[in-house]
Amino acid sequence: MRVIGIPARLRSSRLPEKMLREIGGKPVIRWTVENALKVEDAKVIVATDDERIKDAVEDICEVRLTPSDLPSGTDRLAYALRDLDDGDLVINLQGDEPFVDPDILKRLFLLMESESADIYTLAREEDRNEDPNRVKVVLDSSNFALYFSRLPIPYRSEKVLIHIGIYGYRKKKLLEFSNLPRPRIEELEGLEQLRALYHGWKIRVEVVDYKGISIDTEQDLEKAKGIYLKGN
Repeated sequence: MRVIGIPARLRSSRLPEKMLREIGGKPVIRWTVENALKVEDAKVIVATDDERIKDAVEDICEVRLTPSDLPSGTDRLAYALRDLDDGDLVINLQGDEPFVDPDILKRLFLLMESESADIYTLAREEDRNEDPNRVKVVLDSSNFALYFSRLPIPYRSEKVLIHIGIYGYRKKKLLEFSNLPRPRIEELEGLEQLRALYHGWKIRVEVVDYKGISIDTEQDLEKAKGIYLKGN
């Protein structure tokens, strides 16, 4: 089975209650769910710690409530999806991706079905970017991740690979990930994928021509509203 799991925590340090902030009169989380539902043969499940998020989307998808104190979105998803079969394919789509392209989710499912890795994810190339909210990644010769950082890496490069925070796992690996000890580098960078690299996991990265927008700050929200207005 193909599953698109959407972890959606109410509290956010950079943009409080961002999942319920509205674009064109509709909550961010509902935009994300509606686009995920366009992927054929995939079940969409929202994993949240708040009844208000549940109320915003439960009429169009399944919602599973989770504790509030889970350390990351991946841990929230592992908790919510622990009853799936081990071989099921799971995409972890953050709830703050209101304009996610369904075709990019399909591409990630195809990557998971055709190649072998512990985790699968996406990146795009762009000009050097100093914004710590835009996570950078460097790859080896086989397109497996060497490291992720909020700093521009490689140091002298004029171009960087910006990580697109959408992950793919088999359900068994998702649960294994949530049980791995959290290393110091994960805490320092604030990046959960470093937990996998620290423990020797292989993260396959597909470089794609996809911009997308995630809502991390008030500026991101205003940008998303502008995109919506241009399209209507």
